[in-house]
Amino acid sequence: MKKLHIILAGILTILAVNISVAQENKAKILVLFYSDNGGTYELAKEVAKGIESEKNTETVIKQVKTSSNPKLKNIPVASVDELKSYDGIAFGSPVYFGNISTGMSEFLSKTVNLWTKHALEGIPATVFMSAGSGAGKELAIQSFWNSLAVHGMILVPTGIRGNENIDKNIPQGNTVLGTTSLNSVKNTERPSQSERYLAELQGKTIAKVSLALKGTFVQKEIIPTQEKADVNKVLQQKQIVLPQVPKPAGNYQPYVRSGNLVFINQVALKDGKIVNPGKLGTALNEQQVKEATKVTMLNVLAVLREAVGGDLNKVKQCVQLTGIFNTPDDYAKHADLMNIASDLTVEVFGEKGKHARGTLGASSLPVNSSVEIQAVFEVE
Repeated sequence: MKKLHIILAGILTILAVNISVAQENKAKILVLFYSDNGGTYELAKEVAKGIESEKNTETVIKQVKTSSNPKLKNIPVASVDELKSYDGIAFGSPVYFGNISTGMSEFLSKTVNLWTKHALEGIPATVFMSAGSGAGKELAIQSFWNSLAVHGMILVPTGIRGNENIDKNIPQGNTVLGTTSLNSVKNTERPSQSERYLAELQGKTIAKVSLALKGTFVQKEIIPTQEKADVNKVLQQKQIVLPQVPKPAGNYQPYVRSGNLVFINQVALKDGKIVNPGKLGTALNEQQVKEATKVTMLNVLAVLREAVGGDLNKVKQCVQLTGIFNTPDDYAKHADLMNIASDLTVEVFGEKGKHARGTLGASSLPVNSSVEIQAVFEVE
């Protein structure tokens, strides 16, 4: 029985993997249309039918805007941003004076952001249109192609596929660029059976191309390169003045460099004197300790500047700051005091200034300073 459970579990795992792989290999194709009276929508359904007849395809039909036509009120509306998520797109529109319809044109005008990010490059696209008299239909499709070509989409024409099977006794909307329907022609159903047949073939074509090219173009968002902030200019703009490096008060160095790490310890020394010496709550209030914390952090930055040869742009990251404060045993707001040092570091270095941090209290500190800061920086 136990072996049977193991075998069943293995079979289910294999099925799950196969289903997952099959879903990944599917081409998801959008049929996107604008329709006034429903004629373009009828073609859209035939294109979708052709797409779905091919294996490993998934079809989504959407319109570019909400319609007052009862036939179209339940059709979902596409967003511009979702276009980049498809493996192929079939565009449908009425012909307006040899051009794209206003509704579709308005939608395409909102794709500027996709164009700047090259988001539609390499996605196969095809066009079908619903014409009135039929005049200007190829001109209209060509104008549609222009907009898609600017996006770098791969244009898929219909060629002369299916021409031998259409009814040549009545006018049809077949073109080598894409299927059209002659909606104003009387005494026959529109789209005609031949036009529906051509639209279905067009769906098959876009499906085959989308499947073949799926995954060959990686859609990467192109982010403009931002100029790195000059730390020296930041100091000047923010009027942050770094002091001279304090001289050691014992047998030690202001900093030690080990590989790409610089280790620094400083107290609130300024011009040879301790700023606001003593213990918080006895001789000092919180504001005075915060002032001493800023002086201490400025000393840390001054030492760091010396460690990188005067160019703070060589700092890659503030790794760790540890603040030690001269406080009573029951004091618990050390973090508020240390925020002064942390905020100053981020102000100077931006994202590179964000760091791990530790804070603690001590019963006394060297030279009666109210604060000591230990710092670790990664540098070039």
